[in-house]
Amino acid sequence: MIRKRFEWRLGRRTLLLGERTLLMAVLNVTPDSFSDGGKFNDPDRAFARAIELEEQGADILDVGAESTRPGSARISEAEELRRLVPVLKRLRDKLSIPVSVDTYKSGVAAKALEMGVEIINDPSALTFDPQLARTVANGNGGIVLNHMRGTPETWAKLPPLKDVMGAIRLDLDACVHRAVRGGIPRSSLVVDPGIGFGKRKEQNTEILARLPELAGLDVPILVGPSRKSFLAQATEIETAYATAAAVTAAILGGAHIVRVHDVTPMKAVLHIADAVLHASYREPEEAPAPLRRPRPLS
Repeated sequence: MIRKRFEWRLGRRTLLLGERTLLMAVLNVTPDSFSDGGKFNDPDRAFARAIELEEQGADILDVGAESTRPGSARISEAEELRRLVPVLKRLRDKLSIPVSVDTYKSGVAAKALEMGVEIINDPSALTFDPQLARTVANGNGGIVLNHMRGTPETWAKLPPLKDVMGAIRLDLDACVHRAVRGGIPRSSLVVDPGIGFGKRKEQNTEILARLPELAGLDVPILVGPSRKSFLAQATEIETAYATAAAVTAAILGGAHIVRVHDVTPMKAVLHIADAVLHASYREPEEAPAPLRRPRPLS
């Protein structure tokens, strides 16, 4: 497919999307995230990890202070800020790449934008806090609208969607309109189908297979399959290979940004997947000459 190019307008810069796939690197500063909980909740370790991720080639750093793993409970705004603010203080003006904060709370978003954050990655796509759109608009930030069904506490009880991508497309279209009505320019929006966020295992692969359908929303697409439970294999290295396959499928399906934990190996994946994607719609310079059948020997 042909991946449309966009300019994602943030507070202090514009990111070009579509020429190559951008890497959003995950930095969890939580005690209970499903893959790396507790490893970087100390501000010094978080700062060192952020620098490392940028040096490895991340294009965006996404910091999360509240886990959204299946079954996790919500935390207060005060607790989220207690975890987040010391890390943002250390990171301010230390990175050349934009910082994103993973939150659905308008109070947390306001503080983050005040501290130099340029992107809010909302896991609820503006459904948990109706004030979030206005907060992001006032802070001149970009936003990622991530599709979520229910809440992490209820995901295990949700039935499968009859038409998973049809439902995601309709919901995200409504979220885009809600964001624009809240004052966020369309050029500051990115959508995410929310792999694993209330979807059954087999439906996550269907989302990847039908990802091109989201192009009709006419906004950039982010996909975050990294280390999701539907990719789990018997060993860590096998799960890493499964993640690489999912990232490749996302790029070939039109994703402009992929959200990953392991930057170095995923850079190699992106390099090849982008090359395949570009080759798939490059016009040949000259049509090949028709084949000629050899004349029969007399």
